[in-house]
Amino acid sequence: MKIGVKVLPRPEVLDTQGRAVEQTFKEHGQNISHCRVGKYIELEVEAGSKEEALKQAKEMAEFVLYNPLIENFELEVLES
Repeated sequence: MKIGVKVLPRPEVLDTQGRAVEQTFKEHGQNISHCRVGKYIELEVEAGSKEEALKQAKEMAEFVLYNPLIENFELEVLES
């Protein structure tokens, strides 16, 4: 089962990369009010159920994929 992991900076953390992208868009005449830059990871997990796959993916994300001090993450099932 494929699980997507979306990792973004926490709202209270300065996102310098997002601000740089936002500024570049503005300098080129794009109408943008805010931009945040993160990462997206796809995991293929062997599990008997959706719940088990999400549990495994959550453990993996908490183990190595994100820094809880400066990032949040979200999980989504991509296929069963």
